[in-house]
Amino acid sequence: MKYVILVGDGMGDYRVDELGGKTPLQAANIPMIRKITAAGEVRMVQTVPDGLPPGSDVANMALLGYNSAENYSGRAPIEAAGAEIPMKPSDIAYRCNLVTVKDGLMDDYSAGHISTPEAAELIGSLQEALGHEGCTFHAGVQYRHLLIWDGGPVAFEAVPPHEIAGKPVAEHFPAGDRQEEIRGLMEASKAVFADHPVNKKRIAEGKKPATQIWLWGQGSAMQLETYQSLYGLGGGVISAVDLLKGIAKLAGLGAPDVEGATGFIDTNYEGKVAAALKILEEDDFVFVHIEAPDECGHMGDAKLKVKAIEAFDARVVAPVFQWLEDAGEPYTLLLCTDHRTPVALRGHTAEPVPMAMMTGPVGNIDKQAAFDETINDEKAECLACDWIREILKRSSKG
Repeated sequence: MKYVILVGDGMGDYRVDELGGKTPLQAANIPMIRKITAAGEVRMVQTVPDGLPPGSDVANMALLGYNSAENYSGRAPIEAAGAEIPMKPSDIAYRCNLVTVKDGLMDDYSAGHISTPEAAELIGSLQEALGHEGCTFHAGVQYRHLLIWDGGPVAFEAVPPHEIAGKPVAEHFPAGDRQEEIRGLMEASKAVFADHPVNKKRIAEGKKPATQIWLWGQGSAMQLETYQSLYGLGGGVISAVDLLKGIAKLAGLGAPDVEGATGFIDTNYEGKVAAALKILEEDDFVFVHIEAPDECGHMGDAKLKVKAIEAFDARVVAPVFQWLEDAGEPYTLLLCTDHRTPVALRGHTAEPVPMAMMTGPVGNIDKQAAFDETINDEKAECLACDWIREILKRSSKG
């Protein structure tokens, strides 16, 4: 049995006037997703346990069968694992976004979707100016980076920058234990970036500069029980972002790099599918994560979000389904989204989301069924992690 989980990050939403009163999932042309839903079972699931933030970390852990209420310590330590940055027991990891703050407002949580090479230069300058032994900045992908601080503060509240798009930043600064130290680093980064050649070039090209860093997602190193131990399964996770790679490595799964994987709508879909199929040729489990719908939700762009969902259907779901059918071996295919990212809010919410499961081969599918937020009157039928565990435990039973 092959197990395949395909995730369109942040696909869930609310009804949008611009889309004729439909949600992006309802408005999108997604025939393959709807065919698979018709041939299988669809449930409304809760991906975010009570009391935890509706982040992609918590929600994607659920889609891999982990209950974050049992072992979650923070987003940044997961990403550190993904980036293979070692952490001592005394280390605290922080997510370090490059952001654009303009007139006191969070103008762009991604600094205009800054490129990875540009970001690497900025983070290098930041390390040179502010880093020291026991406090180091590490470059990641696009706007997503890390700070590892030996003995750094952890007991403070920090709001993800993508949750405060267009809002006054002063009302959302980190607050709590040793807040002055965290705020001080954020403030000091402004001077490092102000006249940086990367920003000068971006401004000249009409792009948004990275005006400062934003620190959040703090936590100590995290541990997970491996897939081999839980289910007797090996395999991998395909994603552009260190967050998913981190969860993969903590779970004992592979996390290969895919050239051209950006975490946005211009990502290398075909490369991701090829990497997933290579894993399935050698192993029994793969989890494919597509970030683009979430990014479009944070941008508040409903039409672009529809386009991202359609790309997920046509360029990921369809070819993976066809490969599984052509292989002729038993398989279980799951279609999921981790949370809602409503374009009206430009942030995450914790409401239930749809998840479909189908076993194959099934041959030709000549009907379609709804895959959207209206399933079961929008009420959760179960925790996503519980359903995933139930499905995967079949493998451990032979």
